[in-house]
Amino acid sequence: MGNRVEQRQQNTFIELVSLGATNRVEIAPAEVFRMAIYKSAVKMILVHNHPSGSVKISEADRDLTDRMIKSGNMLAIEVLDHLVITEESYISFADKGIMDELKQSGRYELVDKEKSWLQDMKLEAELAKKMKEEGIDIDTIQRVTQLRKIDIKKL
Repeated sequence: MGNRVEQRQQNTFIELVSLGATNRVEIAPAEVFRMAIYKSAVKMILVHNHPSGSVKISEADRDLTDRMIKSGNMLAIEVLDHLVITEESYISFADKGIMDELKQSGRYELVDKEKSWLQDMKLEAELAKKMKEEGIDIDTIQRVTQLRKIDIKKL
């Protein structure tokens, strides 16, 4: 099956990141990678649906995937694939060779502000995880890291 992720790899969690309108979703890399960072993930697969029933990959789908690949590179989280799903079918960017193509593109290199924010979030998550392991209460962890309680509980 082409570049499909090998069966021996195990999903550790699935996270709903955003709900959008019927024809678009605006989403930032920080929203996509937040839980992956908290869970210390090293790989991820993106999935979104096309309510229209078409599995045709749009330019917006390609652009989003390219941005997420570049963001993942900065965080050492590899974006393995992006699936477009419908009620009847799906299409895999990896199977179509699009992931490799986008990994080579020079587009969407992160600006310093976005790099800094993502790196800070990763450090805060690591600190929160250590504090939680040491038995420090969630309120204290929240005050120190500024993370949301719901995210701290998921660590």
